[in-house]
Amino acid sequence: MSELNALLAAGRAAAAGLMRETVTIRAAAAGGFDWESGTETPGTGAVLYTGPARVKPAAQMGREVDAGERNVTLRQYVVSVPWVSPALSERVVPGATVDVDASPDGRLVGLRLWVTGVEYGSTATAWRISAEDRS
Repeated sequence: MSELNALLAAGRAAAAGLMRETVTIRAAAAGGFDWESGTETPGTGAVLYTGPARVKPAAQMGREVDAGERNVTLRQYVVSVPWVSPALSERVVPGATVDVDASPDGRLVGLRLWVTGVEYGSTATAWRISAEDRS
């Protein structure tokens, strides 16, 4: 094993040790928007991944936007899943959703995030997904 491969294996093991949440990632699917409440209801897409993850805020502050008749605060998160994941039948693309199913921090359980970007790289220690909370 080359020195780089050994370092990557150690880094990936360390990253996996930080993955304390369990998430379900679903493919983007047509949903709807309730103009009265200002909430988006995503369609139920196919499950692309279920398993361990690390969910952490990407920024201290959210950004307020108008959605219908109410203000919505967009908060950015980074969702990290193991670099070596089962092969996905579809790529995760913006519009997919990430649901936090379990976490030691009970405030995260039930959180739904919308995927805004996906990062790929052969030297990454985890597969990182940019997402936002639209509540």
